[in-house]
Amino acid sequence: MKRHIAHVGLTLALVALAAACTNTPKLTPAERLALYRANAEEPVSGFSMLARNFNSWSALGDQALAVWPQPGQAYLLELGSPCLDLNFANAISISNLMGRVSSGFDSVYVRGSGGTPSMRLPCRIDSIRPLNLAALREASNAAHTGADAIERPAEQQQAQSQ
Repeated sequence: MKRHIAHVGLTLALVALAAACTNTPKLTPAERLALYRANAEEPVSGFSMLARNFNSWSALGDQALAVWPQPGQAYLLELGSPCLDLNFANAISISNLMGRVSSGFDSVYVRGSGGTPSMRLPCRIDSIRPLNLAALREASNAAHTGADAIERPAEQQQAQSQ
């Protein structure tokens, strides 16, 4: 009997915790982009992708995204025009020249199911800004909004050489 009561108590505590988590307000895409912009450094001309696949990425609306070419290194990419379906993409690829992604030259490509190219136009990268990850994490935690990056697993990315 005591064991049953303990089980019920644990179950109720987990349900209450889950309910509290679902009530945490989320940032809008515009607010998330503003948070990333506030924690981005001055623009750089480009960055190196040491491997064909990058570590993770997060859409920040239809004209910006954050990419992690390797753990602990992230960049805010702002695009020249809206990138169709970027918010809903399961995978993307980024053009590069010999492992270097450059603003003004390279593009983001939304990938179709299974990582195949879709029939969409390339989304030109207008600016690249390194992200201060410690400041971004602190700002996200301070806001208590769940604004942490929605990082896609590495197997959902591809880098495309052009």
